Amino acid sequence: MSSNQKPAELRRALGLVDLVLFNVVAIVGLRWVATAAATGASSMFLWVLAFLVFFLPSGLAVVVLSTRYPQEGGIYIWTKRAFGDWHGFMCGWCYWTANLVYFPSLLIYAAGNAAFIFGEEYGHLAGSKAFVVIFSFGALWLAVALNVVGLQTSKWLSNLGAIGTWVPATLLVTLGGWALWKFGSATSWGRSDLLPDFGSLGTLSFWATMCFGFAGLELAPTMGDEIRNPGKNIPRAIVLSGIVVTGIYVLGTLALLIALPRSEISVISGVVEAINHASSRLGAIPFGAVCALLIALGGIGGANSWLAGSARLPFVAGVDRYLPESFARLHPRFGTPYTSILAQGVLSSLFLLMSVVGGETTVKEAYLVLVDMSIIVYFIPFLYLFGSLIRLGKPSLPTDPSEGAGHRGRGAGIILAGVLGLAATGVSLALALVPPEGVTNSVLFELKLVGGCLIFIGAGALFPIIFRRK
Repeated sequence: MSSNQKPAELRRALGLVDLVLFNVVAIVGLRWVATAAATGASSMFLWVLAFLVFFLPSGLAVVVLSTRYPQEGGIYIWTKRAFGDWHGFMCGWCYWTANLVYFPSLLIYAAGNAAFIFGEEYGHLAGSKAFVVIFSFGALWLAVALNVVGLQTSKWLSNLGAIGTWVPATLLVTLGGWALWKFGSATSWGRSDLLPDFGSLGTLSFWATMCFGFAGLELAPTMGDEIRNPGKNIPRAIVLSGIVVTGIYVLGTLALLIALPRSEISVISGVVEAINHASSRLGAIPFGAVCALLIALGGIGGANSWLAGSARLPFVAGVDRYLPESFARLHPRFGTPYTSILAQGVLSSLFLLMSVVGGETTVKEAYLVLVDMSIIVYFIPFLYLFGSLIRLGKPSLPTDPSEGAGHRGRGAGIILAGVLGLAATGVSLALALVPPEGVTNSVLFELKLVGGCLIFIGAGALFPIIFRRK
């Protein structure tokens, strides 16, 4: 059976509202708000730049390609049509394996915030490897179990995660505005503060992380055969969720910088600490514990969304006979690609253990190496995405000669978006190799980062040779 044929057993469980919530919880990470704010006021300029050269082009690419090819597999199908079977497999492989290390980074972040649920006196648990592992394992396998049952069940965890993202973000922006009115800003907003130092590798590396924070619009189309009316609902969801995502990132970062000085912002628990600090100064009800719970739920919901979407790629690769036949099987009762989902859970569990256990690695450094590894492997499919947009996205020739100028304009716009996206992705890939500030052993960090990426990509190149079935 070709991956272009709709598997009859798959159930269309996602509507427009589900897609908007799915996109928000999959893309928005309040950890990126904290990471951005920790770099200072110049992060505002960098958010705008990442929006213009990466988020908008990726949104256009997904709208164009998902409208033309709405089948199960999404970016796998688009790359296969544009560049051939092997490239389609490699694109899907990199996308899938990037998520094996992305889940642990999401769950480590969720665990760091969950430590504050019972009060700041328990905040030290955020640095406890035992607590992080136990919490992360529980959350991961909850998502695995719900996804095996089906999207009609697991989507509620994603929807709750979206609420767990929106509510703290709204509260942070509200408290930030209140603090600004009453006390002024904790951050200086002079011209020299707002302009990034593009001569600094640290600034450029951070900008690559911001582009990564904007990624995810391509995830929902991997479940094309499980979306109701995908040709209409996917583009609509991209527009609506794009507005929400951009607003949360820009306004959330602004509010965090108003509430706390840059030096006091933690990349893992900065949002909760800012809400606690602002609430205390303003004499408001302490929201920190509730927000810690919601942010942790947002992280779990995000992991659930990425698990749901990326697990469809090994499934379609199994259908196309690039992976063992078991990956192409659907659960006899639930109609889900359960082999892919379970494999994702097992492998993510291994990477979670490897990332936080052993040596002098701290929880923070484990989080940073996972993020950078995710960026590198995950952005390879974006090279394919923008290349596919350039190759497949040109509008059909108009039948009316008077429409020729409009046709050329749309075609030029698509090519420009593809070129901008390719450039931003290439720069991000190169800069993700730069060790971030605060790493105690940069050599060990690079060995983990480069070695892990080479293992992932090399294994993917061998799989079609080993497992390709006639």
